[in-house]
Amino acid sequence: MSIFEPLTRAFAAGHARDIPDLLSDAHFARDGRATPAAVLIAITDVPHNPQVILTQRPRAMRDHPGQVAFPGGKIDPGEDAVTAALREAEEELALPRDAVRVIGTSDIYHTGTGFLVTPVVGVVPPGLPLTPNPEEVEAWFEAPLAVLLDPGSWQTNEVFWRGANRRYLELDWQGFRIWGVTAAIIANLSRRITLEGLRNAA
Repeated sequence: MSIFEPLTRAFAAGHARDIPDLLSDAHFARDGRATPAAVLIAITDVPHNPQVILTQRPRAMRDHPGQVAFPGGKIDPGEDAVTAALREAEEELALPRDAVRVIGTSDIYHTGTGFLVTPVVGVVPPGLPLTPNPEEVEAWFEAPLAVLLDPGSWQTNEVFWRGANRRYLELDWQGFRIWGVTAAIIANLSRRITLEGLRNAA
């Protein structure tokens, strides 16, 4: 049995209602920049334990070195969020775009550095032979969707940044530190797709 249908139903139900107070870092963005970007939340089609594909950026990168992220990047002229997310996943991990069954786009996340990030949720077959592009990806790994969607998995921490206290979520998964924008996008998605909602949609 595929998770595509129940996940699609849960996604539609969760996005059919207004949810206040979704996480955002818009108040930290100072220069007025609003650069459209997109990321792919690729969920493996494993009925009883679907995984989410995540990457770790190279530690030598200038921006956000070593951070865990979804495959993604800026939306190029003429692209929409879905096209950009699939292109970036193919460039970063050699993840074939035609292997992704797109479910839809979720809430845009405004980062403190001025990016408007659209998460694109899709289902992919398990066991894809992914090959990281060493210029963009140091490593990739999978984390269980059930763990990521469970609010109890996350710790809330605080740091002083840009003149104010910034609260952020953090989760250590097998030595990978998931936090920052990636964690916030997951937290917002978990308010649209709950574990209970996913079970009820099955």
